[in-house]
Amino acid sequence: MSSQESGREKETIELDEARLQGQAEIWRYMFSFADSMALKSAVELRIADIIHSHGVAITLSKIASCINGSLTSPDTTTLARIMRLLVRRKIFTVHHPSDGGDPLYDLTHSSRWLLHDSEQTLAPMVLMENHPWLIAPWHCFSQCVKERGIAFKKAHGREIWDLASGNPEFNKLFNDGLACTSKVVTSAILSGYKQGLSSIESLVDVGGGIGGLISEIVKAYPHIKGVNFDLPHVVLAAPAYNGIFHVGGDMFHAIPNANAVIMKWVLHDWGDEDCIKILRNCRKAIPRENGKVIIVEVVVKAEGSGVFDDMGFIFDLLMIAHSSGGKERTEVEWKKILEEGGFSRYKIIDIPALPSIIEAYPDDQ
Repeated sequence: MSSQESGREKETIELDEARLQGQAEIWRYMFSFADSMALKSAVELRIADIIHSHGVAITLSKIASCINGSLTSPDTTTLARIMRLLVRRKIFTVHHPSDGGDPLYDLTHSSRWLLHDSEQTLAPMVLMENHPWLIAPWHCFSQCVKERGIAFKKAHGREIWDLASGNPEFNKLFNDGLACTSKVVTSAILSGYKQGLSSIESLVDVGGGIGGLISEIVKAYPHIKGVNFDLPHVVLAAPAYNGIFHVGGDMFHAIPNANAVIMKWVLHDWGDEDCIKILRNCRKAIPRENGKVIIVEVVVKAEGSGVFDDMGFIFDLLMIAHSSGGKERTEVEWKKILEEGGFSRYKIIDIPALPSIIEAYPDDQ
């Protein structure tokens, strides 16, 4: 065989391998929901909690015997097949004893995030995001491209906040999901932004809900005078916290004065024009000399290789599914709205969580 023929044969083999790999990837993406559904079932069955409660690796039959709410004995064959995928995905581990005994299942760093009673858990978010109510808008993406409009409204006939206000079951599911992620991010802010918080004398949390974030910040930094700012009906439900003042209002009209403003996962709910309005009101609320705005948001990185960088793209699609015009932004997109909002200088600070901190300073500082 000539070198030319050998080269053509090699090219043919490489092309065939690439086509096969391409086909395999489409199959994988086609059924990627299987990972989510297996994960959801593990959370619903409290498999991580069952293993954790024993303190050691346990057999499948022991896991099955501890599953609550079953009218009959659990189907261990189905459970084994679910666990087989979750082991392959490194959510759990399995050990096969050398004496031929039953395989033993244990937790990993991933499955520890599925413990219901842990202070740092993502279990409620898994249940929320994989509920049919929250999945349905994803099926409307192509319709949104063709017709414009809001995916959630196309799926349910009303926007997400309207459904939450009229459906107590959905409202609890939604609030529990957001609350658990808030705790995770709050912990990351406190551990990864110490220098930025220690010098602040007063801080207003815009869109602070019932005060979870600002109360934890003030607990860690008691010298800070904290203001929790949200819509009047929201702050009415807020509990009393030491060092925290609850203020009702509208961020599109005015924001209480403070040395600094913090907004966690607020601006991604809004389009650029609304974000600029909010930022301009933040600019009015802080001192010109040493004021700053602390924005806790995802920064989408087109070529990012960090552990959370893929999630930036996914969260951007999540905003199509669940928000009314919100989006995740690249640094270029953040720079644009910050400049128009009166903040020409900023720096991005990584924290040990999905979002980053964007620390922005007024133009004339």
